[in-house]
Amino acid sequence: MQKKVVYVLLFILLSGCRPDEQPENMSAPINEPRDAAQNPSAPLKVMEREETGQYLADSAGMTLYYYLHDKRNVSTCANHCLDEWPPFYIGSSEIPEGFNEADFGVITRPDTGEKQTTYKGYPLYYFSRDQVAGQVNGYSLDDQWYTVNNSIERIALYKK
Repeated sequence: MQKKVVYVLLFILLSGCRPDEQPENMSAPINEPRDAAQNPSAPLKVMEREETGQYLADSAGMTLYYYLHDKRNVSTCANHCLDEWPPFYIGSSEIPEGFNEADFGVITRPDTGEKQTTYKGYPLYYFSRDQVAGQVNGYSLDDQWYTVNNSIERIALYKK
């Protein structure tokens, strides 16, 4: 009798799903917020935290950083540095509101041959210890890594 009940329940559960149907949330990539997956045409967005103010993040909400030792259009982060600070590449020209498209560029890294997006000439990076959207664990790390926001302009002026 128990086997029959289990088979009936299994049949009822399976009969509600057709092979050509996918559940609604299957289109969202794993570990990516649903709103970012639904708006893939917006590769960048502005987020805000109390300790950093507004900052730039990718479409999944992962924070973008710049390195004070980089020069305009030249990354000085190489070898083991790249293990902690992977390069960011936008692959698109869709820029969020409030940012000037002319401020964004692309370099080709001489060490890896990969493309890397720049903002006001500064190469952009992720931080490997940011595991979920909205984390800013790399902010002011070693007083050399910062989020991408309006302060980058002051630093760019200072380094001229």
